[in-house]
Amino acid sequence: MQINLTQYLDRTAALFPHKIAVDDTKKVLTFGQLKRHAQNIATCLIALGLKNKPVPVFMQKGCDMVESFAAIGYSGNFYVPIDTKSPESRLKSIFDSLGSEVILTNKEHQDKLNAFYTGKIICIEEASEFSGSLQLIADVLGEVIDTDPAYSIFTSGSTGNPKGVVISHRGVIDYIDWAIAAFSVDEHTVIANQAPFYFDNSTLDLYLMFATGAKLLIVPEEYYAFPARLMDLLNQSQVNFVFWVPFVLINIANYKLLEQKKPEYLQKVLFAGEVMPNKHLNYWRRHLPDCLYANLYGPTEITVDCTYYIVDREFSDDESLPIGKACRNSGILILTDEGKEALANESGELCVRGSSLALGYYNDPEKTAKVFVQNPLNKHYPELIYRTGDIVFRNDRDEIIYVGRKDFQIKHNGYRIELGEIENAVLGTGLVETGCVVYDRENKEIVLFYQAKTEMNVGLLRKEMLQFVPKYMVPTKYRRLDEMPLTANGKIDRLKLQQQINETL
Repeated sequence: MQINLTQYLDRTAALFPHKIAVDDTKKVLTFGQLKRHAQNIATCLIALGLKNKPVPVFMQKGCDMVESFAAIGYSGNFYVPIDTKSPESRLKSIFDSLGSEVILTNKEHQDKLNAFYTGKIICIEEASEFSGSLQLIADVLGEVIDTDPAYSIFTSGSTGNPKGVVISHRGVIDYIDWAIAAFSVDEHTVIANQAPFYFDNSTLDLYLMFATGAKLLIVPEEYYAFPARLMDLLNQSQVNFVFWVPFVLINIANYKLLEQKKPEYLQKVLFAGEVMPNKHLNYWRRHLPDCLYANLYGPTEITVDCTYYIVDREFSDDESLPIGKACRNSGILILTDEGKEALANESGELCVRGSSLALGYYNDPEKTAKVFVQNPLNKHYPELIYRTGDIVFRNDRDEIIYVGRKDFQIKHNGYRIELGEIENAVLGTGLVETGCVVYDRENKEIVLFYQAKTEMNVGLLRKEMLQFVPKYMVPTKYRRLDEMPLTANGKIDRLKLQQQINETL
């Protein structure tokens, strides 16, 4: 029986020890090397006496980071991918929340950490030379159970403090086993990874490789700014499987690149993280009609995805693409405001039950209790569901259709963002007295409305904001108002601001 994620690597390394597992265009690792290096690092971690503890990983995405994830799994702990480009204040907030005793990094990033991290810093270049103890690792893993944490990913928080979502081994195992069967993944699959490792979409890429012997090509970030180079790389590496955020596919369609260059080996195109417009999907389908296309959906609090739709019919450009049906072993409820199950074509909040649910937010029982709640349809025994905040309905085909957010959370370029965190950062600069952030979904832009008598220095504001939030959370459009519109109870009228976007932007 599968208990933990390292068992995937054990089986695959035994079958394909000399096959390339990971290629980051600068370094390659075979499955045998990946396992051996990971077990060396794991032995170093075990010597510190850690058990079921969070171990942040602070380095650029690449082979080293994959080794680190596997090593932390072998050590009986769980990994926390950290965005090295995050401002120091955000990093401190994450480390304070974790209370982590040790962090894994490489020599390239050690000096940056020395400036503000007070725990033990381990460089994997040194740890990978450690003499791995198979018996020590076996003893540790013998105590791991499938509901133990496998990883934690920090997502945006409405109060300005990031939230650490904790995912179990069982959640990942059920998800990966489902995906292997649903998309026929095997050792001949070549996956082009786009998602950052601190974004949960990367979980599918990583563990399909671990579980099947597929090759994982980690595409450097700069390739996505030059789609023609991206196509060349896909063909050179004979990539036949991608799981990307729609933004990348949309960009390629907008450049009309497939009329000049095609990914000749591509067979399966999966996407998730935000709404995929049929206008752009239809461009892909016209130029690569033999590919399988699949729309996946799931918040970070679910193990990556809980619904999927394999595109099986034609859609007009202005139709909504379904998010489909539940993944295996995920239960989907659509609940009305009264807590009842919605009827066909009746909108309600999408809620999820099953092994895919996160364990909660790390060190934050209050926020956990707000969204991981008792199933209102079950009065007989404890059963948690996760309230996603997403509004959906089932159409006449029994397919789930996404409508929008219940609150002020958005999905932008694949990232899940709380508008409140952006507003806190804006106010934190001291350059704006009052501000409200809304999202222009049609043009995929974050818009800041601010109250001021004169125009603000936008360049200075953007520069100051980068001290608080990553670049992808900085507004891209700015609107000055003499006065903010207010509701009857004195709050900023977000609906009116949203209407202004729809009418004028």
